[in-house]
Amino acid sequence: MRPSWIEVDLAAVRANVASIAAEVAPAEICAVVKADGYGHGDVPIAEAALEAGATRLAVALASEGIGLREAGIEAPVLLLSEPLVEDVPEVVRWRLTPTVYHRPLLDALVAAAPPGYPVHVKVDTGMHRVGATPDAAVELATAVAAGPLDLEGLWTHFPVAESDPGYTTTQVEAFDAVVKRLADRGVRPRLRHAANTAGALNDPAARYDFVRIGIGLYGLRPAPDFAPDVALRPAMRVMSRVVHLQRLPAGARPSYGRRRPLAHESTVATVPVGYADGLTRHLGAAGGGALVRGRRYPFAGTITMDQALIDLGDDPVAVGDEVVFLGHQGDAEITADEWADRLDTINWEVVCGFGPRLPRRYVG
Repeated sequence: MRPSWIEVDLAAVRANVASIAAEVAPAEICAVVKADGYGHGDVPIAEAALEAGATRLAVALASEGIGLREAGIEAPVLLLSEPLVEDVPEVVRWRLTPTVYHRPLLDALVAAAPPGYPVHVKVDTGMHRVGATPDAAVELATAVAAGPLDLEGLWTHFPVAESDPGYTTTQVEAFDAVVKRLADRGVRPRLRHAANTAGALNDPAARYDFVRIGIGLYGLRPAPDFAPDVALRPAMRVMSRVVHLQRLPAGARPSYGRRRPLAHESTVATVPVGYADGLTRHLGAAGGGALVRGRRYPFAGTITMDQALIDLGDDPVAVGDEVVFLGHQGDAEITADEWADRLDTINWEVVCGFGPRLPRRYVG
């Protein structure tokens, strides 16, 4: 077994749920645990979030919801995208709550689900990814309410709640207009929801009955310095240990491509984590590094599939020393936001990018 792993702090997850819940009350918390809990592990994250007061969960795929059920989780599980029509029997069997925005799926649910089975209708108010147009959503929700199923929820999603509150306000207004049109028909979904982490923390009008907390659940912010008064603690550390040391002369060019010479004679450490694990190859060229003994050091050459090299200069190091690529070590820290800035991406992609070769170890 390689001495490389991801440490996930479940106490941090519980604290993040509590912190956000205090901010958005009386709206409830729906914990978004799709994509294997954003790379943290969906079942342990779901259990921790529910322990801390979340009342429901959300995933993207029916298979993700089935995995939660197989682990013994009984809380409501919302599918954020429509399942395939052919998957409806499994959705019903595992008591997953489907999102609907096309009539064929509704017809399949009517045929397969028992009376009163809950569904949520999604309205596209401006993200233009999935969902029914406002006019179509009114007709679809009316059809659900008129049939044997339960119109439990009506919802929408925000693409720029962290950066464009004006656009988000227009979405809230469009969503409210759909709610009013339905009310004029005597149709009242029991649950309305719209806000992701950014919307929940930035716009009280968008909180409705519950908020869907994704990135904030894991202690990350939708944008640097976003909602600074809400305490959030990152839950993930990506860790390994030094497995090989060598002293190389100035001018040596370690790793594939021999791209960068060492400026000085240096101790170079080999650490068994690479781009196949999610330690992105470009991170070395972009100025990334790692923490050893509480200090930050640069990569020495190209990150390879299974290993990375670290330039420790003349500082002391030993085989077996702990190495942190993401997270804190002592008073030093490398954040997902730093990775995102160097790689021209977002912190969501950073934490989701760590693969199954790195076992998750849970603390807290």
